[in-house]
Amino acid sequence: MSGSVLFDAPGPRTRVRHVLYSVAAGVVVLVALGAAAWRLYDADQFAGEKWEVFVTPDYVRIILLDGVVKTLQMAAASIAGAVVFGALFGIGKLSDHAWVRWPSWAVVELFRAIPVLLMMVFTWYALGPTGDNSFRAVVVALTVYNGAVLAEVLRAGVLAVPKGQSEAAYALGMRKSQVMVQVLVPQAVKIMLPAIISQCIVALKDTALGLYVLAPGLTFIYRQLYLEFNNRVPTMIVVAGLYIVINLLLTALANWAQRRYVGERRQLVVPMTGSADQRTV
Repeated sequence: MSGSVLFDAPGPRTRVRHVLYSVAAGVVVLVALGAAAWRLYDADQFAGEKWEVFVTPDYVRIILLDGVVKTLQMAAASIAGAVVFGALFGIGKLSDHAWVRWPSWAVVELFRAIPVLLMMVFTWYALGPTGDNSFRAVVVALTVYNGAVLAEVLRAGVLAVPKGQSEAAYALGMRKSQVMVQVLVPQAVKIMLPAIISQCIVALKDTALGLYVLAPGLTFIYRQLYLEFNNRVPTMIVVAGLYIVINLLLTALANWAQRRYVGERRQLVVPMTGSADQRTV
């Protein structure tokens, strides 16, 4: 019994229709891409002088050092801060003491509600609208926003741990702080690890908003290049490609971490008594 019991297997005509739908959708996508490429070609966006900057060593060095490195630094600093922020306020929301629980709830809900860009602009003016503070404004804004999200993730992860774990710890005479730190949080981190790394990807992409507060990074370099060389589309394609490559690497890291520390759900094959068939659970 290898077929699914949730739906009927498609018949020959249905399979043919699915193939035709897939082919038609593929043709539409190819036509759209071809039309876009033709319009770019017609607007001289594929001219050599518009792409030459991306093979010039001095400019490549600027893109990599002032663009990619600064972006990764902002993302790394904000992610580290967000993990600490999320751990503190996530545990605070689980506290039995109202004077800890309610302020933690208010802080988390406040920073979850404020858009990241507004937080960057507010922080930038609060610190002083100068170039030196633009980096800090991006890090602070991404820290509090992603930290608020991670606080909810941590709370959900702790609540997802089976109750028997905490009950057994209490039966051994452990205090609540010991149960939380030594029993619940380690298991919750294992559950929420993929969500944490996914939030890291969100933080990396949100560094692009730093352009509005003049923060260094890929989008800042993007603005400088297209203003100097009048090659907005080629620069956009290259910068988007760099973001895609970095995010693919982080996605691969997330998948590896999930396999390594969380594991994958495997199907359990149960042999049926008195039958040569096997049932998958």
